[in-house]
Amino acid sequence: MNNRNLFLSHLAQTSDFPLMLEIERAEGVWMFGQNGEKYLDLISGIGVSAVGHNHPAIVEAIKSQVDKHLHLMVYGELVQSAQVMLSEALVSTLPVGLDNVYLVNSGSEAVEGALKLAKKFTGRYQIISCHNAYHGSTHGALSVGGSELLKQAFRPLLPGIRHMTFGKIEDLELINEQTAAVIIETIQGEAGVRIATLEYWKKLREKCIKTGTLLILDEIQCGFGRTGKFWAFEHYDIIPDILTSAKAMGGGMPIGAFISSQQIMSALKHDPILGHITTFGGHPVSSAASIATINTILKNGLLEEVEVKASAFKNKLHHPKIKTIRNMGLMMAIEFDSFKELKSIIDESISKGVLTDWFLFCDNAMRIAPPLTISMTEIEMACNILLESIDSSV
Repeated sequence: MNNRNLFLSHLAQTSDFPLMLEIERAEGVWMFGQNGEKYLDLISGIGVSAVGHNHPAIVEAIKSQVDKHLHLMVYGELVQSAQVMLSEALVSTLPVGLDNVYLVNSGSEAVEGALKLAKKFTGRYQIISCHNAYHGSTHGALSVGGSELLKQAFRPLLPGIRHMTFGKIEDLELINEQTAAVIIETIQGEAGVRIATLEYWKKLREKCIKTGTLLILDEIQCGFGRTGKFWAFEHYDIIPDILTSAKAMGGGMPIGAFISSQQIMSALKHDPILGHITTFGGHPVSSAASIATINTILKNGLLEEVEVKASAFKNKLHHPKIKTIRNMGLMMAIEFDSFKELKSIIDESISKGVLTDWFLFCDNAMRIAPPLTISMTEIEMACNILLESIDSSV
């Protein structure tokens, strides 16, 4: 059996229509098939490869750590250089007060840990999240998700979950003295890149402080430079109580984190002890890759290039079939009339060597979230193919 047959026979499937592109290697913004096919990756593996595929600094960090050691002990017991250096590097990007890092394996795990921490610290259980939010697919993360379509087959989920409309100031009245936390994406991702106003963020922060509610910002998709700031909340001059991260954090390696103050995080140490446990969280190889990712973003001027590159996309992508373009930096949604039209464009683009897709809760909008390292030449090439594909769409 060839790899395609084995993929379908033995690898658990998530849909009846996987892309089925067979990739042999990847470098920068490019993925290469076995027979010379080339695909320009405009979605970074869904927000993961922010510094490109197989960045040499990431590869070198991985190789160096592999020569030292792999897994040694469950998280939090032994002093491991890669873990503590990563926590220091993360804290150095954050404002005072966000100084304690709990390393996990993924975004869903980061959300699970953040929810547990908020409930433990406040002694409350009510959580408020947003309609059309996506925070992961494990039970707790799914519970605070905003799509009933994704949740209905798995109920009962966590009790005490309420939903508000993202960006709607009037809905902040739902937050009260029984609310443990509000969990919210700083930029709504799967809703199609939705952006709230500065006034909204200020009032949300004030309401949480007034009611003793913890503010959890989910930056799993929008963090690590995607918006032109290292963290998206820097655009709004607010500071969360708990921050979640993953995706781009590992430069292609699996890792995530929830981050808070030492005071809040200490709630997991007692009553009971070991209030949150992970075996592989902060794996040393992933931690080493994450340190290299942070350094690459900060030292190679990638943040300063984001807005220029985003403008290049917006200036080039003009077409009567494009209804609107929403973006914060290189987190972009290109909206069309319908899913049918968009799917035709996406399929045509893939056939021409450009990979993109749509959003879970906005299936008439194309996702554009390339590696931050994409060149202006590659942007021009990608846009030309997208425009050709739009012309050919039904």
